[in-house]
Amino acid sequence: MGSQDISHDQNASVGSSPLDSDEVDGESAITLGLLDAVHQNSAVSQRSLAAELGIALGLTNAYLKRCVRKGFVKVRSAPANRYAYYLTRKGFAEKSQLTARYLSGSFSFYRRARGQCDALLATGADAGFRRIALYGVGDLAEVAVLCAMRHQMEVVGIADDRAKIDSFLNLVVVRDLKALPAIDGALLTDSARPQQSFELLAKQIDPERILVPDLLHVTRDFYGLGRAGS
Repeated sequence: MGSQDISHDQNASVGSSPLDSDEVDGESAITLGLLDAVHQNSAVSQRSLAAELGIALGLTNAYLKRCVRKGFVKVRSAPANRYAYYLTRKGFAEKSQLTARYLSGSFSFYRRARGQCDALLATGADAGFRRIALYGVGDLAEVAVLCAMRHQMEVVGIADDRAKIDSFLNLVVVRDLKALPAIDGALLTDSARPQQSFELLAKQIDPERILVPDLLHVTRDFYGLGRAGS
């Protein structure tokens, strides 16, 4: 779906659009990312927006249409059959409100993540875990590393099949768990696609040895283990 599609259908109902999902936090994060990108570069293309936001091109177009309908973004024609996007005064106000909500949510996330990682690592330590791996690079992995220090548990490295870096917080990052030294268990820290990562990880080690924070909402039903963390 090309850039020109954004200038049409501005009065259409959202209907069954993915924007109506219950994932309000995710929706707000995408909207904030879009408004920020438009603010930084009015000549940004939908394709580069999609890559920056990590979503499909069609979904990017849907979010742009929605921002236009709500009066957050204005569209103007640009040379070479392109379009330029500008934040309106209303768009700037929305961006400020979403930024404040994001910061508040970030503090809440860190509190929850720290509490759940602490509890899981304490359980792992009681079960005899001394060396663990993390599965997934990101904010949750950072929290887990700090928690592991309090439990005198060694994090030997991080596995992430999509990682584009070789180290994180001075820990080696590998694409395959088998590339890491022997471990007693693993802590799932992939907040982007937790269910898929859990299933990949469960093919490499005993699912009973995988620690999963409840905030990831992973189910172990396929393995007859019930809800992760239960």
